[in-house]
Amino acid sequence: MPSTTKTTTWNQTALICFLAMLVGFGPLSIDLYLPSLPTIAQELNTSIEWVQLSVSTFLTGFCVGMLCYGPISDKYGRRVVLLIGMVIYIVASLACSLATSIEQLLVARFLQAFGGGVGPVLGRAIVRDSFPQHRITHVLSMMQLVTMLAPLLAPFIGGFILLWFGWESQFLLLAMMGLVCVLITYFFLPETNQDRHHQPLNTMTFFQAYCRILKHRPSFGYILCLGAMFGGMFTYVAGTPFVYIDYFHIPAQNYGFYFGINIVGIVIATLVNNKCVKHYAVNKVLMVEIGFVFLAGIAFFCVNPTSLFAIMLPLFVFVGLTGAITPNVMTNLLTQHSHTAGTAMALAASMQFAGGFIASGTLSYFFNNSPQTMLWVMSTCALVAVVGFMITLKPNSTSA
Repeated sequence: MPSTTKTTTWNQTALICFLAMLVGFGPLSIDLYLPSLPTIAQELNTSIEWVQLSVSTFLTGFCVGMLCYGPISDKYGRRVVLLIGMVIYIVASLACSLATSIEQLLVARFLQAFGGGVGPVLGRAIVRDSFPQHRITHVLSMMQLVTMLAPLLAPFIGGFILLWFGWESQFLLLAMMGLVCVLITYFFLPETNQDRHHQPLNTMTFFQAYCRILKHRPSFGYILCLGAMFGGMFTYVAGTPFVYIDYFHIPAQNYGFYFGINIVGIVIATLVNNKCVKHYAVNKVLMVEIGFVFLAGIAFFCVNPTSLFAIMLPLFVFVGLTGAITPNVMTNLLTQHSHTAGTAMALAASMQFAGGFIASGTLSYFFNNSPQTMLWVMSTCALVAVVGFMITLKPNSTSA
């Protein structure tokens, strides 16, 4: 059951805003400094390929951190683990701003990601601890908007900071955000995990905890669905700059407009989803959304790849539904694993990034400067998401 401390100390809106900030650390930390990559390469006297490696390094550290923090927070509580992770994030962010070589930057980025991985895991776990079950989907949807909007807004903010203050200031801003989270956690956030277990923590218990979730058939299906949807999203983010600008010759200064159309789709889908889950069971709403994902996946195969409008329509559906499906899947996982919410969220969040890494890597390997590769990868992701959801409908032989 949710903690009895849930919102007696906090105003609910303030708590949701704080948790959304925690969940947004990942995309914000990645995208804020993207405009600075050429400048960093020049000032650190290295190649752009080495600087781009800092993005992969961050994703690796982020996944490792998330997988560690979930089980630890289930045993020792959310508050102390959140403080430790944020302190690591702050120190590493300062180290990034002081880096004088690409090697120093890569090490600092890995540690920054390892610390920042605490945000999305515990942010969602605290939702399970602090809100009644009928409100979880709504709260997660509001938080999901932040994680989807951050990649759109962060490059603009990062570009402004680069122009006026230099790339080092971007990491100083991230360090200050981490400090704000530490202060809020220390002075205002109560311990929300009132159901801590007392099993010893070691590599084997970590492995057993994650295997227990994956052996639960519905949970495996939901995680597969989640990874596939984010795989499609990462493919969209990685592929559209080349498809829109190089293939369809859209001016670079107009790219943000075309990219933003699908962000509007996320907002619309999230708001509609919030209305629907108030009147229908989450899984029924999810079934309808997966049905539209299936149609989008078929459309990716069938549309004329030389028509911009024909491509944008299924993109609008798929990207928008990613924002709606994610909180519904997270709600089901939190409900099924209420006693190990941190572990469940760690596995789900890491699989999101793993799906994105696999799909975007596949796109990079096969990309041939036409929209077809992007559409085929996204179509595959859509169909895998459908398969994942179908797995959840089958009887489960292993208890959660």
